[in-house]
Amino acid sequence: MSFFGCNAFREVGWNPTFKAQGQVYHRIGSLLPETATDSAFLQIYFIADYNQQADARMGIIPENDIGQDNHPRRDIIMSLQQMLHETKSYVRSFKYALKNNTSSDFIIVINADKRHQGEHERLYNAPASNEVSVIVSGDQHNRRDIVIESRGSGLRRISETHRSYDALQYPLLFPYGEDGYNFGILQNKSTIKAVSCRAFYAYLMAHEGAFNHHHRSRELFHQFIVDMPAKMESERLCYIRLNQTRLRCDFNIHLRDALRNDADPRNIGKMCIVPATFTGSPRYMHARTQDAMSYVRKYGRPDLFIIFTCKP
Repeated sequence: MSFFGCNAFREVGWNPTFKAQGQVYHRIGSLLPETATDSAFLQIYFIADYNQQADARMGIIPENDIGQDNHPRRDIIMSLQQMLHETKSYVRSFKYALKNNTSSDFIIVINADKRHQGEHERLYNAPASNEVSVIVSGDQHNRRDIVIESRGSGLRRISETHRSYDALQYPLLFPYGEDGYNFGILQNKSTIKAVSCRAFYAYLMAHEGAFNHHHRSRELFHQFIVDMPAKMESERLCYIRLNQTRLRCDFNIHLRDALRNDADPRNIGKMCIVPATFTGSPRYMHARTQDAMSYVRKYGRPDLFIIFTCKP
């Protein structure tokens, strides 16, 4: 239903896992295409004939990726899309908006934080009908909300921390439109501490004693477990960006160290400071380098003991 953009990394030969390089993008298009023949992603759900929907889905797979053993089965596609039309709450809400809105210039907004009154914060529920609203194009909305235009050729960004992202990007993994990770999930027996993104998906992946269909989704599951760590990293960077006043306490110390090491002053004192606790940041790499030099000073230079193992 939404668009997952990345630079997929494919090695020569068999690729059993999904790999991505660079920035990961999450975007969503309009409800209706510019022309009737250009339906893609979310727009396929609004093609009148179910057989034409199946044709559009089968046409998404490139011909060079279709082999003798992995050709899509039309009967399975028809069964899955019928299930999604019956169970997916977002599809029903979007259909209702198209059917009952007389204006041709409107947008659909999925609120990032809204929950129906009386709901417990830790419930893992499907969205209620009043969480999806239709407003006239140009009205104000939250920058973290998912905004879907009625018609257009452009793509709008989806916030990685929006509760509806998982259900829109992976409809087969979340067939009922269940909420994914968001900032409002509190820990058990706590009214202050929130559940982290890592803890949320660790729990989702490890249901002891219960059937977990995620692990049986093959390549789709591979993409999911690559996408979610990218979301975790984005969530941590978002926290760092929003809590700069707390993290600037060690700024002067690191500034003095950087100038002592002849660093470029133009790259020092930027608006957003990424601390050494964030894996991969410049301060993290600098700290690890100092640790490595301390090991060399105490234990001597490192050497390699290489072993080759092969079958005769």
